[in-house]
Amino acid sequence: MAESWTTVPAADVRAGDRIRLKTGFEMLVSRIEPRFLGRDGLIAFIEDTPARWYKQPLPATAEVEVADRQADPAEPGG
Repeated sequence: MAESWTTVPAADVRAGDRIRLKTGFEMLVSRIEPRFLGRDGLIAFIEDTPARWYKQPLPATAEVEVADRQADPAEPGG
């Protein structure tokens, strides 16, 4: 089955999501740094895996694509 992507505001991304930025770069979000550099409205996604370490700051309102999430039984409909 082909992978599906959904466009969401950066503020809606959760740790564990695989995202695709406007540049086409894909990353696995290991953690999220809110208020990056102490600024409201600016967040940073951090990928921290054995393969690489990468940090991408973005405005919280920026749009990114999120790969379909696995259903979480703790969430309604999951």
